Parts: sequence; C-alpha cells; structure tokens
Amino acid sequence: MSASLLLRPQRPPAVLVLEDGSIFRGRAYGALGETGGEVVFNTAMAGYQEVLTDPSYHGQIVTMTYPLVGNYGINEEDQESDRIQVSGFIIKEPSAMASNWRSRLSLEDWLKLHNKVGLCGIDTRALVRRLRNHGVMRGVICPEEGSESDLRAKVESVPFIAGSDLARFVTTDKPYRWDEKLHPYHKTQGLPEPRREPARVVALDYGIKLNILRHLAERVGETYVLPASATAEEVMSYQPDGVFLSNGPGDPEPVTYAIETVRQLLGKVPIFGICLGHQILGLALGCKTYKLKFGHRGANQPVKDLATGKIDITSQNHGFCVDAAGLDPEKVRVTHVNLNDNTVEGLECRDMNCFSVQYHPEASPGPHDATHHFDTFVNLITHERI
Repeated sequence: MSASLLLRPQRPPAVLVLEDGSIFRGRAYGALGETGGEVVFNTAMAGYQEVLTDPSYHGQIVTMTYPLVGNYGINEEDQESDRIQVSGFIIKEPSAMASNWRSRLSLEDWLKLHNKVGLCGIDTRALVRRLRNHGVMRGVICPEEGSESDLRAKVESVPFIAGSDLARFVTTDKPYRWDEKLHPYHKTQGLPEPRREPARVVALDYGIKLNILRHLAERVGETYVLPASATAEEVMSYQPDGVFLSNGPGDPEPVTYAIETVRQLLGKVPIFGICLGHQILGLALGCKTYKLKFGHRGANQPVKDLATGKIDITSQNHGFCVDAAGLDPEKVRVTHVNLNDNTVEGLECRDMNCFSVQYHPEASPGPHDATHHFDTFVNLITHERI
C-alpha cells in the first residue's frame, strides 16, 4: 500500500501517548476522537474481528504486531460478543481493500460504526519493543493538538487495570439459556458433531466468548449463562451437572464475589475454568495471582502437559497469572506450563473435581489443539473423573 493511501488527507494526524512520556505519531483510523486504556499487543496474524469483540480486552488499547490489517474485512459470523470491546485499536498499515466472500464492510467503517478510535501509520515494532522492555502501560490515542506536555497530561486520567473489577462491565445482566439458533452470530465451522449428553451446565459469565458457548452446547444438553455476581445458591438452584468459569478482563483479585461463589461450589459440582475463570478458581483454592510484565496475547503460545509431555499451541489473552509458589501440592496440582516463561497454564484438584487452564481451548482466533479440554469436562460431568 502506498504512503499516499496510508496518509491520505482525510486521516488527520493523531498520536499515542504512553505513561512513560513516549509519543508515537501517526494518523487517525476509525472514529475520530480520544480514548485511553492499558496498551497491550497481540501477536496473531489474523483474527482481528474476534480480538476486537473479545470481552477480555475491556479497558485496553490493542496493538496488532502483524503489519497489514483489514485485508479480509468484517463479516457477520466472527463476533465473540455483541460489540467491539477494546478501548482503542492500533495498526501499522491498513489494507487498501477488503477481499473475502463473507466480508460485509471494511474494518475502518466497522470501527466508525461503533465509534471506536484507532491509530495507524506508527512503527508498531518499536511500540511492542517498548512494551516488552518496560511492561504494558497506560496510554491515550488522541488528535495531535496542543503541546507535548498537554498530551502527556492526558494519560493521568486513565484508570489502572490492576486492582479494578472489570468483569462487572462485560457480564450479562440476567440469566439466559444459550441457544445458537436464537443468537444473531452463527458459526459452526470446525466444531464436532453434536453429542447431546444428558447434562446441564451453568456458565458463570465474567466476559464469556460466544465460541465457548458453542463448544459447551455441542457437548451437553443444556447450557445456562449466569451473571458474574451469581451466588452459589443461585447456581445450584439450576441443579447443574457441571459449572463453567469463563474468560474475562482484568485483575482477578478484586472479583471477590466470584471467588467466594466458587469457593462455596468446590466439592459440590464439577468445575472447569479458563482464563479469568482459571485465576478465580486458583484464588478459591488458596493460590495467589500476580501481574505479568506484558502478558500473553496471541495465537501461538506453546503449552506443555506435565503428565504426558504433549505440547499444544494455544490461543491466549491474559495479563495476570496464578502463582505456583502459593499452592499446596498435596491438594492442587499444576498440570500445564508455558514453555516461553514457565508460568502456570493449568491446575487440577481431584479431591474437588475441578480443573482449569489459563489459555483459550475454544481459540477464535487460533489453533484447535486444546479443544480436548471441553471433552475432559464432559467426562468429568458424566463419569466424575478427570
């Protein structure tokens, strides 16, 4: 794509300002305006629509490391929630055209439609290098107006992710039964043939992705979704055969109500958690969590199963991690580790009939190596063993 297309007049100058004072100059992309959030990066080469609609990105400005973005447009099927969840979006080079048989509009038009502010034309490799070296930090995308000191002052009003309960912003406001036929976003490619087990699952929604619900619904008879604030009594009133703890944004420790609910459910019903649900289960089991320097966000994270030695390439999106040093190995076992940094990627407590993984077995986007965890959950429900 030529520089004349990338820097065309209708894209006015805009900047990204980080809390360390650094400024990255580029052009506005998507809606015009100002937005703030924690600036993070995603290493996936595709799947930007799923990334943008993933509730786990609430409160964050996402940078794609792959340089060309938008080449296949936006379609009606690849949503992971009912809206764009990110605070802002940063890319190096927007595609001059969107070419795909499913495409309905361009990425930039979609961002404008949802009034989401973006930035293009910056050196994304330099930005990612700064985030890797210094850690993720707060930032603001805004028009290039005023002095540099004025621009840097804008970052001070951006809230911190650590210490904030973000699940309450993305959870459902009322319980519902999942039915793919009634949902506006229909995507069944790559899923197994339905195996309608005589089982009922309650999914606690901390920011659940639609593809998770599809995988659950394809394997059990009924799937009910409850708000993050649901109590143990409310969960058990559905007489579930299993409880699923979903993904979600931010720091797990402030989500105290969810931790307490899971603590009360332990031993009463089989539990499977992923992402934020994994961290909440860990906290309920007595573990601690901590913030990673720049997190794991992408579709190529290698994870090792410590029991079998098998390696799965996984899709991940998280900035916090369970601390293995805080668990009782007689009760809770680490089942998986990340081969890049040896962080905890899986937990298991056989006495309580529960297990969890830090990554996303439903992918979207990403490889399907880890979908077998949903089958493990069904086996735990139907045969009461992991």
